[in-house]
Amino acid sequence: MLATAPHWQRLVVLAPVIVIGAGIFLGVGILTVRAFMQSVRESGHKRLIFAGLGVFVCAVVVLTYLGVSLPRE
Repeated sequence: MLATAPHWQRLVVLAPVIVIGAGIFLGVGILTVRAFMQSVRESGHKRLIFAGLGVFVCAVVVLTYLGVSLPRE
């Protein structure tokens, strides 16, 4: 059925799945960020945590820019 339907009909059929999936993704993201921020607030080493997070993000960006990829097994 989906193989012969026009593009807009496929989008109409998949719209609820896309909306629910995006809502779940956004909800999990919000809960994860709130839990991280609560942990940072309770920690006595806020600057160290943010510095480590910054170093990690910079390392990922630099390694991605250099084209380094992890081996796949």
